[in-house]
Amino acid sequence: MKKALMYGAGNIGRGFIGQLFHMSGYEISYIDVNMAVIDQLNTDGQYPIYITDGDDYREYLVTGVHGVNGRDNEAIAEAMAAADIMATAVGVNILKFIAAPFAGGVRRRMEKGIEAPLNVIICENMIEADQYFAGLVKENLNDEEKAYFDTHIALVEPSIGRMVPATPKEIAQKNPLAVCVEPYCELPVDKHAFKGEIPAIQNMVPFAPFDFFIRRKLFMHNMSHALTAYFGALRGYTYIWEANADPDIRALAANALGEASMALHLAYGVALEELKAFSDNLIERFDNKLLGDTIERVGKDTKRKLSVNDRLVGAALLCEKLGIPSTYITAGIAAGLLFAPESDESAIEVAKDAKENGVFHALSTYCGIGEDAPIASRVKAYYEKLLEGKPFSELFA
Repeated sequence: MKKALMYGAGNIGRGFIGQLFHMSGYEISYIDVNMAVIDQLNTDGQYPIYITDGDDYREYLVTGVHGVNGRDNEAIAEAMAAADIMATAVGVNILKFIAAPFAGGVRRRMEKGIEAPLNVIICENMIEADQYFAGLVKENLNDEEKAYFDTHIALVEPSIGRMVPATPKEIAQKNPLAVCVEPYCELPVDKHAFKGEIPAIQNMVPFAPFDFFIRRKLFMHNMSHALTAYFGALRGYTYIWEANADPDIRALAANALGEASMALHLAYGVALEELKAFSDNLIERFDNKLLGDTIERVGKDTKRKLSVNDRLVGAALLCEKLGIPSTYITAGIAAGLLFAPESDESAIEVAKDAKENGVFHALSTYCGIGEDAPIASRVKAYYEKLLEGKPFSELFA
């Protein structure tokens, strides 16, 4: 049987990529440092995915799975040597920690004289995650190994559109390996990044040029999702579906999507009707109660999510570059500067800096936006109104 290797046994790994690998006839091994998950994968050899279906769930069983200890570099190297395809879903901040073990796997494939290319789908929410990870890996390779990496290893960027939040408690109690997901299950990937024949993975759709899909995911899906979370937090909501049901917040997200749609339309020539349909579908998907997607999860880590090339600031800067008003997106940035749940050290740090050192200082430190940038003064004005508790309808007066 064909072998797939998934670096990261979290919700995206098990609840999305793992499902596609299983649907495509692969035996799947998961690498993770969470030994409770690894041990149960090896004991059970399967796990359930609960796909939301209206007011109920449809169960999909992923079988033929194994676990690999993420601290055992020898086991990781052997698993990579045996893999026909691979993916990562560990989180951008963790890539630097898996680079050395991954390099060990590259080295093992070279030592064994494996000529078949290994295509690795890099499922991380970061523009040019493939280049970033390649740089990290090559720091652990000598010149001969780097040459092998360049000719035999392909790092492929996808656009992860499926929403896979933390598993609801009542489902996790039945089986800690269970994952709850939405029905949307398409995986666009960069067609030109593959080496050799493109593997036949069900629901994987190769596109070229791929840059548009990366930015559509980040500047539309991720941007509006985070904006909904930040404004939802200001109104005391717990779940995304609650915030999305608030007509004020729904309108803010829809208007922000309109700004991003116009920017992507001008940048890539994609029809506005297509982008409008994508926006409408997103808003409807945010209504999904069964996902149990929380405001805290979607908004967390503002140090990353408000960074210069990420969802909100990146979208706003693209709008500015193309002469499109970014009124609603910049209001989302202001709301993000106020987001500070007790469990989120990153968000607390950013919010504290904005409060104590001023909005301009926080924008410069965390968002890459100078005080003289056109959007800086608007973010500051929105921030001050939100801090005063002004109604959302008065933000733009």
